[in-house]
Amino acid sequence: MENNFKMVAKTFFGFEEILAKELQMLGAQEVEQGVRMVSFKGDKGFMYKANLSLRTALKILKPIYFFRVNNEESLYKGISGIDWSKYLNSNQTFVIDATVHSEKFNHSEFVAQKCKDAIVDQFRTRTGQRPSIDKQYPDLRINIHIDKDQCSVALDTSGNSLHQRGYRTATNIAPINEVLAAGMLLLSGWDGQGDFIDPMCGSGTILAEAAMIACNIPANINRKEFAFEKWNDWDNDLFDQIVTSCLKKVREFHYTIKGYDKAPSAVSKAKDNIKNANLDEYISISEENFFDTEKTSKGPLHMVFNPPYGERLDIQMENFYKNIGDTLKKNYPGTNAWFITANLEALKFVGLKPSRKIKLFNGSLEARLVKYEMYEGSKRTKFQTSDDNNDLN
Repeated sequence: MENNFKMVAKTFFGFEEILAKELQMLGAQEVEQGVRMVSFKGDKGFMYKANLSLRTALKILKPIYFFRVNNEESLYKGISGIDWSKYLNSNQTFVIDATVHSEKFNHSEFVAQKCKDAIVDQFRTRTGQRPSIDKQYPDLRINIHIDKDQCSVALDTSGNSLHQRGYRTATNIAPINEVLAAGMLLLSGWDGQGDFIDPMCGSGTILAEAAMIACNIPANINRKEFAFEKWNDWDNDLFDQIVTSCLKKVREFHYTIKGYDKAPSAVSKAKDNIKNANLDEYISISEENFFDTEKTSKGPLHMVFNPPYGERLDIQMENFYKNIGDTLKKNYPGTNAWFITANLEALKFVGLKPSRKIKLFNGSLEARLVKYEMYEGSKRTKFQTSDDNNDLN
């Protein structure tokens, strides 16, 4: 379409494929996967919808200019070649986020400063006035990325990272990032067609993301603002139409979503966050020690959780992970259990063989998302029964 333009959605390592699928389902054009990013095309309305709806995107950038850069002078000249009056006026504020992967430039702060000088000098020459820097609440957030001798300039359409959904006001020690939680759920195959449990729910992030996926609620419906709302071409009526259209696609949920945590403070915080997200009608949370619980669902159960790694929580790692395996084996038949851990050594103590292992990162920590299939009866019995049935046919 004539009004379509290129955008780039940033994400975590390992989420590129599911983010691309999300974009295709939303209706994006020319979707292409990269490393920790997916590029696509859409119009202004789609830019609004992508920010509102994408579960595994951290930011949506709108590239506006590319040029070769070899030194400080060519960087200044390239930034000066952009007509910044299209995006900003002298009474507004801006900030520059720079990332650098180049032998020619060593410091992102230096790059940001040089780009700032070029923009400010352009306004001062033309109008005698200059826009100001505001790192907290800028009217325009500019993204500069230098890779070797290629410089890309983009407008940040999102502002604060899209993991900041707006519902989580209370957190515990070692909370999980909302985008990471949503990505784990999508990788696990969670689609809302069954009962769900997070047996170590902490502040409730996985529960909230699970409910929003199940009900097809836009991921960022509770977010207070996006960067594009301060842009000169902001279309409030169009945004309202997009929100209304997305909310019409919310679906009913006919199963249960439960959360357990043994810490009373965690349960209290989780309940507050779930209420903030307007999801308390779908989710129940109770104070329970997972190791003392058993499966209550009659049908298949989908379990996703984020156990302690020992990084910020002091636990007896060997016993703890052994108890996870024992509890799953004895008390949770008919369960697909997934959890993430950055303590790869601890996985040996679970005592069960994972059917899948997916490499992810939790912050800077390399982690694994693992799946354990807990069958009704033994695995051998399950396949023996299947073979017997085949013999009868």
